[in-house]
Amino acid sequence: MEFEFWWLLALPLFFGIGWVTARVDIRSLLSESRQVPSSYFRGLNFLLNEQQDKAIESFLQVAKENPQTVELQFALGSLFRRRGEVDRAIRMHQDLIAREDIPAEERRQATFELAQDYFKAGLLDHAESVLVKMSESDPSPDVHRYLLDIYIQEKDWEKAIGAARRLEVSAQRNYQKEIANYCCELAITEQIHGRGEAARGYLDKALAANRKCVRANLLRGEWLAREGRHEEALAAWKAIESQDAAYLGLAAEGMVDSYKALGRPAEGLTLLRGLQNRYPGLDLLNVVYQATAEHEGDEAAWRLVRDEVRRNPTLVGLDRLIDAELLRSPPERRQDLQLMKSLVHSHAQALSVYLCGSCGFKARQFFWQCPACGGWETFGPRRTAELENSGRHLARMQIGH
Repeated sequence: MEFEFWWLLALPLFFGIGWVTARVDIRSLLSESRQVPSSYFRGLNFLLNEQQDKAIESFLQVAKENPQTVELQFALGSLFRRRGEVDRAIRMHQDLIAREDIPAEERRQATFELAQDYFKAGLLDHAESVLVKMSESDPSPDVHRYLLDIYIQEKDWEKAIGAARRLEVSAQRNYQKEIANYCCELAITEQIHGRGEAARGYLDKALAANRKCVRANLLRGEWLAREGRHEEALAAWKAIESQDAAYLGLAAEGMVDSYKALGRPAEGLTLLRGLQNRYPGLDLLNVVYQATAEHEGDEAAWRLVRDEVRRNPTLVGLDRLIDAELLRSPPERRQDLQLMKSLVHSHAQALSVYLCGSCGFKARQFFWQCPACGGWETFGPRRTAELENSGRHLARMQIGH
């Protein structure tokens, strides 16, 4: 391959072009940096040194001297809101909205930020007013989502249903589970005020929105039982098996009481034992244990718990088994069993909780809406009392004795 001598002539030309381009870029950068107020750099320095108050004052000075710095004003407004200085955030975003020289998209952003300021301040009526006006021309899901949060906080369930249905369209997500729970909340309100027919109507709407809404059948059964309509109550509770059998433990106590009221406790006990055999759960086991002890005696209750813990070892089940053992043991064994009980019980209580699958919040009682994250039906109906492998061996060893 022969060397092309003309490349030697081209190299100085390319070098010269690169040098000129670099000089132009440097001049441009220096020119832009001179246009930036010194307050901006002071603010950055304060921010880097974690002096937020001084940084904010410097940035505010920049915003006053250069009204065109819209992005900086947005950043300051968000910073004020995060720091809890909501009144300053409100003023910042109100000033942005009042400006006539900003584009429509930035005005829309400022309006949405103002709604968030009102929401953070607890001024829900102001936030709602801003968001409702926005929703007339803005189909974005964020607007409807904030409106839904407001209606949930205000417990305005009718409006929550409407917002959730609009959110289904804008966010393209199914909200039927949530809508069913809003209907259940409305049903509870009607029931409290003695409007039984309206309450039942909302339960029907809940099941129409979500046919697997266990909560609706639990409430229906509870209210029918109070009215003495025990056969209908039992039918409502039995329907839970086809919806989600894991929730049967929440209905078990009511089922036992209804069978007693009908004079058929043995039939109810047989049914619940069959359910426990097919869908083992600690809540259901506790009810079956109490019903067995009452109807057939302590020995039968002990055998029931022993067999169940062998089949499905849990620390809570072992705790229940020790209770049963205490009732049937001679006095000389009770001291040792009581010691075992004291060791197991505290750990069993710590594990015998419901867990939110969304945020991990733990609670001793069951919630349809998580008190921590606000999610609906995020609590599993089963408790978290599962043993590690080593614990399972311990449980089996104790049962063998």
